[in-house]
Amino acid sequence: MAEAPHNAAQAPVFSIDKIYVKDLSLENPGAPKSFLIQEPPQVEVGLRTRGEQVDPDVYECVLTVTLTAKSGDKTLFLVEAAQAGVFTIRGVPAEHMQQVIATNCPSVLFPYVRETLADAITRAGFPPVHLAPINFDALYQQQLAQAQAQVQAPAGVAAN
Repeated sequence: MAEAPHNAAQAPVFSIDKIYVKDLSLENPGAPKSFLIQEPPQVEVGLRTRGEQVDPDVYECVLTVTLTAKSGDKTLFLVEAAQAGVFTIRGVPAEHMQQVIATNCPSVLFPYVRETLADAITRAGFPPVHLAPINFDALYQQQLAQAQAQVQAPAGVAAN
């Protein structure tokens, strides 16, 4: 019985302290003519994440998503939302902390940024864009593989 409190103290902690919109930008450059276009727009999605420690065991993560809708060469709208969160993360080994911040935090923030974007687009007068779920674990692994390939490429070039 005495071991239960000791093990509980060692257990990793991941808690959400605050979720908020850090920045929101909307451009509707072609209005009102853009509302007359009948063809569905092509929507480009850009995604960035960053995380930083703000206090001991407290981290801010920001997930920024940019949506650009175009019809031909005309931009119908451009909306960018930076959804942020403050997280308490404790008891996670240092070698795993970057992965937690790059995967777990954005996974929590994604539904919020998705809603923020859809709402902003609707308020701009367009039908909402609902983003498909994103696998942040797969993106993280992909980024690690790309970084490793970049590190290895110069070594291979120097060997020639």
